[in-house]
Amino acid sequence: MKILVVGGGGREHTIIKKLKENPEVEVIYALPGNGGMKDDAVCVPVGAKDLDGIVAFAKENAIDFAVVAPDDPLVLGCVDRLNEIGIPCFGPRANAAIIEGSKVFSKNLMKKYGIPTATYEVFEDMDAALAYVQDAPIPTVIKADGLALGKGVIIAMTRKEAEDAIVSMMQDKAFGESGSRVVIEEFLTGPEVSVLAFTDGKCVKPMVSSMDHKRALDGDQGLNTGGMGTVAPNPYYTEEIARECMETIFLPTVGAMNAEGRTFKGCLYFGLMLTPKGPKVIEYNCRFGDPETQVVLPLLESDLLTIMMATANGTLAETEVKFADRHACCVVVASGGYPQKYGSGYPMTLPETGKDEYIFVAGAKVQDGVLVTAGGRVLGAVAVEDSLADAVAHAYRIADKVEFENAYKRRDIGQRALAAKQN
Repeated sequence: MKILVVGGGGREHTIIKKLKENPEVEVIYALPGNGGMKDDAVCVPVGAKDLDGIVAFAKENAIDFAVVAPDDPLVLGCVDRLNEIGIPCFGPRANAAIIEGSKVFSKNLMKKYGIPTATYEVFEDMDAALAYVQDAPIPTVIKADGLALGKGVIIAMTRKEAEDAIVSMMQDKAFGESGSRVVIEEFLTGPEVSVLAFTDGKCVKPMVSSMDHKRALDGDQGLNTGGMGTVAPNPYYTEEIARECMETIFLPTVGAMNAEGRTFKGCLYFGLMLTPKGPKVIEYNCRFGDPETQVVLPLLESDLLTIMMATANGTLAETEVKFADRHACCVVVASGGYPQKYGSGYPMTLPETGKDEYIFVAGAKVQDGVLVTAGGRVLGAVAVEDSLADAVAHAYRIADKVEFENAYKRRDIGQRALAAKQN
């Protein structure tokens, strides 16, 4: 089989490595991919948002199955376009990808169908939003409506911060047109959990839970990033909570999308807060999370391609989705200065990896035959072990062997999870 994977980050590298395990896979094309994937896929310089280019390539190369991984091409309708030329895909069509593409849509969906989430108000007028936060409980959460590379959310700890966030999004266009409308919502407290789930629009099969580390600096300080590391499973996510989430959140969400004529097929990401009043949805994503994928897929024992094809053809209920009863940790090695200004083009030295060890490359390119850095988050160093403590220690041993100028990583990935397991 000829497989096409749209995207070029660490998430896509993880997906590609897992797809390669299926013996029927003849070749995997990554559009655009990155220099660190070259041993696992044929990288083709077609951008993830270049839908015309993607469709033309798929047609010319007789692609059998496509995986559309990032949010932008999903929201733009990449799956719709590939389906039109007869190529089955993993990922939702555009009318379902709106669950991530518009926070206003997703909040209104949850309100209409009684899915637990934070209380909220929607604003299209900046002055009205500014007036609202004068009396709103503080802290409060300000969200840009549209896609913003995972960064369009501000937790305002003071009224001044709330006002600044609104002006930044609505007037200064910090996130482009994504901030034309904003959601202002209640600040929830409790442990956060990420749960990715396979769905064919009827059946929901959750993957192992994970814990992300969004802040740039140790101790969860500094700016929000795309994610500095992850562990799986998340110790806060018990079997009892998993059952409650299936009944009150997962199945109702898929049912709500069906009722709206927006059947969701692919990977539905649930960002959850385990509040004192029960689990609530913080956000939905219409695809695999990054870097959650890097710890979830190495634990998958079933065949990924078979599962992905089942989500497309509606046979997920009869398809095995099994995860190892083990632990995984991902430590992101980033360019110093990320998520703000950082240098790139630095030559990289990567260690050899053995069993249960992975390096998933996110931001790199080949320049004059040398692999060099080409992004803020450069790679994820991942280890799988029988205990969380061993997985964390092992991941750091791998990460510490990665060398390039100005390399930076948090030193406390997994510490919150380890503390939770001891309590």
